[in-house]
Amino acid sequence: MRHPIIFDTDPGVDDAQAIAIALRHPELELLGLTTTYGNVDVATATHNALLLAELAGRGDVPVAQGAAAPLVKRRCPPPAHIHGANGLGDISLPPVKGRADGRSAAQFIVDTVNARPGEVTLVAVGPLGNLAAALQLDPTLIERVKQVVIMGGSIREGGNVTPVAEANMFNDPHAASRVLTAGWPLTLVGLDVTHRCVLTAEHMARIEAGQGELGRVLAGSYAFYRDFYRTFLGIDGCCPHDSCALAWLLRPELFTTARGHLAVVTEGDAEGQTLFAPEGRDFIDSRWSRTPAVDACLGVDGEAVSDWIADVLA
Repeated sequence: MRHPIIFDTDPGVDDAQAIAIALRHPELELLGLTTTYGNVDVATATHNALLLAELAGRGDVPVAQGAAAPLVKRRCPPPAHIHGANGLGDISLPPVKGRADGRSAAQFIVDTVNARPGEVTLVAVGPLGNLAAALQLDPTLIERVKQVVIMGGSIREGGNVTPVAEANMFNDPHAASRVLTAGWPLTLVGLDVTHRCVLTAEHMARIEAGQGELGRVLAGSYAFYRDFYRTFLGIDGCCPHDSCALAWLLRPELFTTARGHLAVVTEGDAEGQTLFAPEGRDFIDSRWSRTPAVDACLGVDGEAVSDWIADVLA
């Protein structure tokens, strides 16, 4: 089975790893990359997306630039201490030859989904402004998209940029609230599972050997990211957050999911927190079950997912 996808991204070291999978995997038909601010500013995100596609010999893949800032809140500075100022561990990068598509990311999403109704999966691994803007342009997208896979949020794990919030949700909680409650078929792949997966130096050595010039960029940026995770989580490796969204799409048997109702806190100390009310459970008030039901990943075979990533790219 082949999955036509649009990959919405803010590359980003772990985004680069996931983009490599999207570009290479035979079961994925990558219709385009759409870019957003997040790990880097949106111009850098677009540059990196173009570069990674070119290094993979896939300069034909459209790249459409999107959201430069959150819908409502003030934009947070990009986390250069995590991904480097250039998003790829501050390694030296070759020049980019191609240019972005003339359409905005939101328009590209609308046009592509409407051209192939019922076929396209949206995989979003950054702040969700592009998907929110696409819904604003065409609310009927919820009826035409096949499914939506979101890397973001945290149900039980706690946060990674605040005590309760995951980075993508925190960066644009108003967009996240719109997207997660839109009523389209949606699966959330959050920190509950991505923190159980670790891409080791041995994995990356195999990836570097298998990916040519692209592999050298992935390995060089991985070294920077690995240093961060050694301090942040005390692990020798990195969590391949964004690749986990593609792993769920292609290897769902490695995950356990629960169905329920999502909401996102948009203001105050808990902004960006994702709230999940399991379907069918009664609480003291019905407010937590007012949103459409979605699926959330709560468990994973982390070793199998990490090995799968390395196998795909090696």
